[in-house]
Amino acid sequence: MEAISLATVEDAPIAARLQVDFAVEFETPTPTYEVLLPRFRRLIADPAAFVLLAGDTADPDGYAVVTLRPTVYCDGPLAVLDELYVRPSLRANGIGTALLERAIAEVRRRDGGEMHINVDEIDTDARRFYERHGFVNIEPGTDYRMLIYIREL
Repeated sequence: MEAISLATVEDAPIAARLQVDFAVEFETPTPTYEVLLPRFRRLIADPAAFVLLAGDTADPDGYAVVTLRPTVYCDGPLAVLDELYVRPSLRANGIGTALLERAIAEVRRRDGGEMHINVDEIDTDARRFYERHGFVNIEPGTDYRMLIYIREL
């Protein structure tokens, strides 16, 4: 079983590096490491967020980033799984599942009532992964997909 630990502020350089690795692999825009580093320090220090590291914290196999916010839809906070990344050579070994299960357990420990995950429609591997773990893109009681709209401010 992969060891999953909560990151500390001292782990911010590792989390920032993993975020850059993730963006490079999937060819998505991301801030530079130098911009991400203070952001991860603030995020990890914030009680409304947490970062998980899989494996050796000095050189982790993957990570997950979760933010929480108040909502009227449940008693506890709503969690957003902002990132979940496993190094390519280590995929299909249960690391993603271990990270996701630990993220859910940590949200429950913090009395969270719901978790959201944004996934690109074309990313069928990620969609299958989350669906296999009970996540849906059709709100219960409806027959249409939920969509997310984004606007940079």
